Amino acid sequence: MITLTINNKSISIDEGATVAAAILAAGVDQFRRSVDGNPRGPLCGMGICFECRVIINGVKHQKSCTLVVHDGMEVKTDE
Repeated sequence: MITLTINNKSISIDEGATVAAAILAAGVDQFRRSVDGNPRGPLCGMGICFECRVIINGVKHQKSCTLVVHDGMEVKTDE
């Protein structure tokens, strides 16, 4: 199991899971907001649509569906 922080909440998830899967497992379904202010979340699941972008370890615009979780990772969405 891997432990990471999502929006200041510590969660554990299986090693090898994607960041998007961890965010959804934490009960968060709004990853970011569009320029119109509409909530956005994963759509394609393979990094093409860019709807799953989040902040990971302080780096903005990371595609959460293509990145694997690491122990101690800090993830922030636009809840």
